[in-house]
Amino acid sequence: MLGVQNVTMRFGAKILFEDVTTSFPPGRRYGLTGPNGSGKSTFMKVLTGEIEAHTGTIQRPRKMGVLSQDQFAFDEFRVIDTVIMGNKGLWKALQERDAIYEKAEMTDEDGMRVAELEGIVADEDGYTAESDAAVLLDGLDIPEELHERRMGEMQGGQKMRVLLAQALFGHPEALLLDEPTNHLDLDSIHWLENFLNYYPGSVIVISHDRHFLNGVCTHIADIDYRTIIQYTGGYDDMVMQKTQIRSRLESENSQREKKIAQLNEFIQRFAAGTRSSQVNSRRKEVERLAPGELARSNIARPYIKFDQKRPSGRHALEFEHVCMGYEVGGQHLEVIQNFTANIARGEKVAIIGRNGAGKSTLLKALLANAPQVTEIDRGIISGEVRWGHEANVGYFAQDFRESIPNNWTLVDWLRQFDPDALVEEIRGVLGQMLFRGEEGTKKTEVLSGGEACRLMFSKLMLQKPNILVLDEPTNHLDLEAVIALNTALQNYDGTVLLVTHDEDLIDEVATRIWNFDHGKIEDFQGPYSEFLAKMA
Repeated sequence: MLGVQNVTMRFGAKILFEDVTTSFPPGRRYGLTGPNGSGKSTFMKVLTGEIEAHTGTIQRPRKMGVLSQDQFAFDEFRVIDTVIMGNKGLWKALQERDAIYEKAEMTDEDGMRVAELEGIVADEDGYTAESDAAVLLDGLDIPEELHERRMGEMQGGQKMRVLLAQALFGHPEALLLDEPTNHLDLDSIHWLENFLNYYPGSVIVISHDRHFLNGVCTHIADIDYRTIIQYTGGYDDMVMQKTQIRSRLESENSQREKKIAQLNEFIQRFAAGTRSSQVNSRRKEVERLAPGELARSNIARPYIKFDQKRPSGRHALEFEHVCMGYEVGGQHLEVIQNFTANIARGEKVAIIGRNGAGKSTLLKALLANAPQVTEIDRGIISGEVRWGHEANVGYFAQDFRESIPNNWTLVDWLRQFDPDALVEEIRGVLGQMLFRGEEGTKKTEVLSGGEACRLMFSKLMLQKPNILVLDEPTNHLDLEAVIALNTALQNYDGTVLLVTHDEDLIDEVATRIWNFDHGKIEDFQGPYSEFLAKMA
């Protein structure tokens, strides 16, 4: 059983959660939710033992699968071995057994120890370990030809998928997964959903993907009001229950306040009269009814609204015979071949497909001569790209931190994107993105990933582009911010090109799908639901 008793965690004077007692029984799949900074990753590290809670005790099962956040820890090992390391007991036994077998001569003691180790290997399914690990890797789109490679040779997204396979390996009794869908394409996310839905142990997962949480979770453990409250169902169920509970408490307090006002009126009228016993009775009733102060929620949703200075021409973007690729192992791989399309003003195109298929490469090719885009990592091998009349492009790069230079305050950096804006207006936009008070004077180099992401959205709101090009914009956002972005894109009157693996975002925003499939790009004119029906 996985659980905590009377656990408290603080950072300085800030209490993340206090005196928490809760359990996570086998067969249940929990989404751990709360805004950025609420303590989700901290609580996960308390459960794994990576950090100590200030007070309280932790109950852990014998074997847990934990998604490692260190992409470089296994660079010297083969990919297949990295996965097997997820079962620490098995890996240790295999290493010790192989070391004994490598001896020139074995003693009787060595022979007895090998027999013990072979028993451990058999009990832990060690004789099928490589084939079991290969099945996990294949499901996460790591093909067989990469299984013998060193981890140091793998790309960042591939490393994360190998580390996810490591966490899932060896039949752990509990799985603790912090942002497992980051760097996964839709097919891999669907595979993971299916795996977790049939997993018999306890699951605790942190994710900003609402569709994933709704599809996987039987319960939500929400960090709020300085505690952890469990709700039955997925994320949307939790939001409804939480809203109902809050509304009920507010309604009860309102009724109490009305009753108290009536009682106080009686007390004032008759306090000096002959009805002292009735006055005292009502005073006691007022004390009993006095509503306690409602605990403050830590949820804060940013307000994102994309406006246009002026609309673009009727044809926002046209391109013909576009070709583009990148270097892999010293060889040039062409992933975009003779792609031709045009996008009308107001269309919202979602670009989907497996990792490495060329989605980001396509955006960078189309942005080669885009107006108002300053990022340098753009280019095209051949083809022609024509942006429409009055086109004003706002770009959110997947590696957006490179778009933000160091040694600027937030206000000064943003001012260049709307020189006519007053400082108060810029601070207002920052406030909408949850930068409060003097945070506008922060230096850009000290921003966290989530803060830098919100700063990029502040830039886009000041730019007022009529074409938005967004490459994986949700990777560093919490759920509240993802929902705000979803709403903003639905309400935006301009044109959108969007690369994302967030299924709700695709389903609720896109009016057109570009699907990368086995080296080809299918241009589907219609929403995602119709695309799925066609594929089915």
